[in-house]
Amino acid sequence: MKKIFLIIQREYLTRVKKKSFIIMTILGPILMAALFIIPAYISQKSDQEKTIGIVDETGIFQNKFSNDDNLTFKILNSDITTAKATFDESNLYAILYIPKTELSAPDSCILYSNKQPNIIIKNYIRNTIKKEVESLKLKASGIDEDILKSIKTSVKLSTIKLNEGGKEEKSNTELSMGIGFIAGFLIYIFIFMYGSMVMRGFIEEKSNRIVEILISSVKPFQLMMGKVVGIALVGLTQFILWVVFTFAIVGIYQTNFSIKNSDINKTQQNIVINQNLSQNSTAQLQNNNSDNSEVNQIIDAIKSIDFGVIILSFLFYFIGGYLLYAAMFAAIGAAVDNEADTQQFMLPITIPLIISLLMAQFVINNPDGPVAFWLSIIPFTSPIIMMVRIPFGVPVFDLTLSIVLLIGGFLFTTWLAAKIFRTGILMYGKKVNYKELWKWLKY
Repeated sequence: MKKIFLIIQREYLTRVKKKSFIIMTILGPILMAALFIIPAYISQKSDQEKTIGIVDETGIFQNKFSNDDNLTFKILNSDITTAKATFDESNLYAILYIPKTELSAPDSCILYSNKQPNIIIKNYIRNTIKKEVESLKLKASGIDEDILKSIKTSVKLSTIKLNEGGKEEKSNTELSMGIGFIAGFLIYIFIFMYGSMVMRGFIEEKSNRIVEILISSVKPFQLMMGKVVGIALVGLTQFILWVVFTFAIVGIYQTNFSIKNSDINKTQQNIVINQNLSQNSTAQLQNNNSDNSEVNQIIDAIKSIDFGVIILSFLFYFIGGYLLYAAMFAAIGAAVDNEADTQQFMLPITIPLIISLLMAQFVINNPDGPVAFWLSIIPFTSPIIMMVRIPFGVPVFDLTLSIVLLIGGFLFTTWLAAKIFRTGILMYGKKVNYKELWKWLKY
């Protein structure tokens, strides 16, 4: 064990001191924090006032477009030809031209602009005209518009999870779906990234003949386990640093750069307004109480999620899945002389991971189904699929069985990989195939 610890220490210290590790440890949190900061920054900078001139030949839409803090509509007392000719000097964002048609109401219009209008403005204009035209048609048909409005009903569906003993707990399916898929995807990325690192490490040391010196002092199994565990600790260190630095960067930005309470409220109001404009949902503006209740439900659902269980499960399945696949990556790295020869052996390893990621969307739709159950207990797919299921709540039996089988799968793959490793690590100049690997397994 002492020699294994020495190899773990060597692998860990060597890799955390590399420039690539330091650069990625710094760059990773910056990129992840940018996903939170840049949208907020852009939304603040893009909230400049826009004025749209209206040339309405029908006279129907004189007061139908509502203004807000960032969007103003102005009726132009000129024809469309004059308006286009003076557009550059008018400081207008765009010109909305509503032509007069032979029918009682127009069914098309044109938006002139020297820039590409954003989708929110286009949807608002389209839906406003549509609503007014529909209202005119209803009046022409003798149908009371208020009756149609009274028929429309919005149904709010809340979900309550009943635990053992009848205890009620608020839940949110969409939130569980998001957490599960993100956790599964992160495990998929980490297994591939750090497993490949193990394989390349052995190929490099084998090519440089450094491994011959190491084998003279330690057993092949000790070398393999030391490198696998050492790189696992490197990955775990980098992941923890990413999380800490990401939250630190976001927290510093929120503290020092403008995301104050008033700004947050303004941004939220603009988001609500833009959503309502894009959907032409005037009724939603009158139902802010219901929107607030939905937000409160989401907050309650977030509070109800046991993040301690999710984090511990993530760490276990990340480490367990990595150790399972890293042993196979190590066997491939020991069997070949260069990275080009690894392609034929990578397919059997990558197929279970790819299948897990593809099946994750079906497991999200039915986390308690038979497909979800079997994929979450099979060791080669359980690290990803079980993390997808856990936010929905997993029976203790399923979780226990999955953990036991994953540990057993790791021990089995390590045993097989060790048999290949001890022969292949000192094999040079020979093209290895599956038949040759089978012989090594029977030695």
